Amino acid sequence: MKKTLFTLTIFSFLLTNLQAQNQWAVSKIPTELTEKAHAVIRLSETFFTVKNLGEATEKNHYVITILDENGLQNASMTIFYDKLSKVNDFEGVLYDAKGEKVKKLKNDDIQDGSANSEGTLFSDNRYKHGAFKYAVFPFTVEFSYETTTKNMLFYPSWFPQEDEENVSVESSLFKIKMPLGMELRYKLLNGMSNPNIENVEGGKSYTWLAKGLKTYENEPYSPKWTQFGVGVLTAPTDFEIEDYKGSAKTWKDLGEFDNLLAKNRDVLPENIKQEVQKLVVGINDPMLKTKKVYEYLQSKTRYISIQLGIGGWQPFEAKQVAEKGYGDCKALSNYTKTLLKNVGIESFYASIKGGSGQRDVQTDFPSQQFNHVILCVPMKTDTVWLECTSQTNPFGYLGTFTSDRYALLATPEGGKLVKTTTYKATDNQQNRKIEVNLADDGNATAEATTIFTGILQEDYADMTTVLSIDDQKKALYKTIAIPSFELNKFSIQEEKKRIPSATVKLSLAVRKCASKSGTRMFLNPNLMSVENSIPPTSDKPRVHEVELKNTYIETDTVTYILPKNIQVEAKPEAVKLESKFGTYYAENQIKDGKLFYIRKFVRNRGKYPATAYAEMIDFYKKIAKADKSQVVLKF
Repeated sequence: MKKTLFTLTIFSFLLTNLQAQNQWAVSKIPTELTEKAHAVIRLSETFFTVKNLGEATEKNHYVITILDENGLQNASMTIFYDKLSKVNDFEGVLYDAKGEKVKKLKNDDIQDGSANSEGTLFSDNRYKHGAFKYAVFPFTVEFSYETTTKNMLFYPSWFPQEDEENVSVESSLFKIKMPLGMELRYKLLNGMSNPNIENVEGGKSYTWLAKGLKTYENEPYSPKWTQFGVGVLTAPTDFEIEDYKGSAKTWKDLGEFDNLLAKNRDVLPENIKQEVQKLVVGINDPMLKTKKVYEYLQSKTRYISIQLGIGGWQPFEAKQVAEKGYGDCKALSNYTKTLLKNVGIESFYASIKGGSGQRDVQTDFPSQQFNHVILCVPMKTDTVWLECTSQTNPFGYLGTFTSDRYALLATPEGGKLVKTTTYKATDNQQNRKIEVNLADDGNATAEATTIFTGILQEDYADMTTVLSIDDQKKALYKTIAIPSFELNKFSIQEEKKRIPSATVKLSLAVRKCASKSGTRMFLNPNLMSVENSIPPTSDKPRVHEVELKNTYIETDTVTYILPKNIQVEAKPEAVKLESKFGTYYAENQIKDGKLFYIRKFVRNRGKYPATAYAEMIDFYKKIAKADKSQVVLKF
């Protein structure tokens, strides 16, 4: 009997151990989570433990099954750290399809390097990186690591299903523990459930759990993923960074912390004071004064990223920028603020989330949501925004990087959340005039002049700034929408105004501009603005709303000088379209032996219900059809 009990005990132990070893077997993944998946997050656990106002630890545990080569980016892990944080532990394990261990990361397998980006002069940003090179699909990777941070301005956010298509989630957990006397602030996003709150030893814990999240597919023209993906943002009430204490209860409090970091950093060398004051002698208009100072800044400084400890959030002293001639966004904005103060112009340090694809700030959740700093100069009837890191940016122009979003101004009264410039359709224009000399063999020469304004000029302005003449020509070949042509000559001329413009002139030789068939030629008079980006259709019902982010106007006037022996036999009727998404008009006119093609398209900005997607497809199909309409010429 004892022998039987002993045998059963051993068998039970072995079975339990085998089950534990094989817990990551691919066969254990629910079938519905593998449908259209390239990877499955088997387990994701984040434990954030706040020790006090100035320190916290974070433990992360990830187990991800890679189903095919399209999921390979999930077979690695990168952990960033700096002077204010450190990596305490980092481990990784590789399992085969049966869940059996194949390899464990050794210390030599883990890279430890500088995370400096291009343009960074000084930085303490570093990373640790571990990866498994394995191609016997499917397989599973497990990563565990622990970090300690003393940058308590930031608490982690949690999205159980990140913005990545074709990745499902089996289980994801997020837990924050707060010590007694400290309050956690959080914001639930897009239907996220309330946390499970428990009183634990030494404080209180908040736990969120998500299970069985199937893959999803991004829909074209949908809002930023964080506007519909479930998640939670967290933030401190009070915090401390390197002996600087602050509060995030209100935007006013956060602005006061920015003021604290910049305190006594607005002193200029005497020679700089006098030099700038001479610049504005005789100028009474505050706008012109500000422009003079901004142009002085651009001529005397350059942007270099400097990320050292709290220097990642605190601006360098103005006198240091004056002496060195460089700084990061914080230092240069503070320096410009100080220069303007020296000539009697008030301005405000403005924290903002820069980037053309960034989601905007959650205005009802005061917290550090910013990654960039610009300067706000309020006037009596206008507000001027200055991008202080650019040596070439037009005065007062923000562009797609920082326009149409909220910025936190650090005013003497504290923080104030305000909206930056929103550019209208009339600000963003493409106005094109082309004269085409058509030969009787269907080839042609063309002289095109296009004036781009606002956000539509940015690509061309960048060309003149960063590309050689030869590379500009290569770039133009990629942007000119003509099937077959030679670019014989070109020029790009910028005009740096509040709404800047770029005039692009092209001399073209167009092959087969019109196609011959017997005694006729068929000509598409829309030489350069044919609409080809028709929104794709889907056999599934649309889920998310439709978002058109930019608004603009396109106009085309194309004049065709026809051979004397050719007449216009037939031309399309004028087309006029009106929709919530925009308006379109096109017509062909014949006058004095010439053919004139006239087109105007206005694209609206806005958000529309998912049910409107089919209507938008139809609108763009009609535009594409009209854009490809042909004129019949007869010898």
